[in-house]
Amino acid sequence: MSSPKLDRCLWLIDTIKRVGHIDYEELNKCWLRSSRNDTGEELDKRTLKRHIDTADEIFGVCIKCDRHNGYTYYIDEKDSKNLNDLSQWLIDSYSTMNQLNADKSLQGRIIFENIPSGNRWLTTITEAMRENNVLRITYQGFGHSTACSFDVEPYFLKVVNRRWYLIARSPYFSELKKRIKDRQINDYRNYGLDRIRDIETTGEKFKMKEDFSVEEYFNGCIGITRSDEPIQRIVIKAFNPKADYLRTLPLHESQKEIASDDQSATFEYFLRPDFEFYQAVLAMADQAEILEPASVRKVMGLHTNALDFRYNGKGGAE
Repeated sequence: MSSPKLDRCLWLIDTIKRVGHIDYEELNKCWLRSSRNDTGEELDKRTLKRHIDTADEIFGVCIKCDRHNGYTYYIDEKDSKNLNDLSQWLIDSYSTMNQLNADKSLQGRIIFENIPSGNRWLTTITEAMRENNVLRITYQGFGHSTACSFDVEPYFLKVVNRRWYLIARSPYFSELKKRIKDRQINDYRNYGLDRIRDIETTGEKFKMKEDFSVEEYFNGCIGITRSDEPIQRIVIKAFNPKADYLRTLPLHESQKEIASDDQSATFEYFLRPDFEFYQAVLAMADQAEILEPASVRKVMGLHTNALDFRYNGKGGAE
């Protein structure tokens, strides 16, 4: 699909999403006023039908016509079942871009958070993912004085805390574990794109393992670290205004508010208490407290004691 057609399809989704219900005449007026309409042509009904079909096929967005409400178009949330994170990101990004283009006077007055890490490798990686090509990467992890080169099978890309990560199967470690365990074991690893020094396509093909689920791989994780810690029920008490921050931007998708008062709110989670979890709680400083379980609370106490020793030269409270 050409870029202009995709652009117009995103415009249609964004427009209907903002308005709710809109008839053809009003939709055509919006198109004539849009900065995306570089030809000045009207939105004929055949083109509208093609855009509706594309919205469903590419983005999983189901646009329907309500014949009992003035023949208005709307997004059927119930039937938009295939709307994934990437599609939602594209739609939201387009919405932002469209608003900025609509008012040129705001340019330079809106500041975006840049993702500086590893952007130069994205095209090579996404092409390899699409074609199932094995990549040879030269990688230098943090804390390592030299880089090393090895092959990977690129499975997924993920953005966490302004960094791009590649989730890939390692043929070398998979084969090594197979020899040690005498059975089939697939080893999956995460690679920060900002630590990649070079990438080349090997010319070899791979087939993604059908039993691999990225949702299961990161189940219970709040970041990019794949921890072997078991998923636990964790209860955190957050004091205002941090409670409001967590309400609007949950620490984890399992977050559930189970109690509240004028000064605080208590949240329940089901996740893995790994390094990134403790770092996230530490970032909330004195505005949050782990209540349960006692084992996780104890580990958190060790972290705070170490922090107190670093700044004050002594351990924290017992």
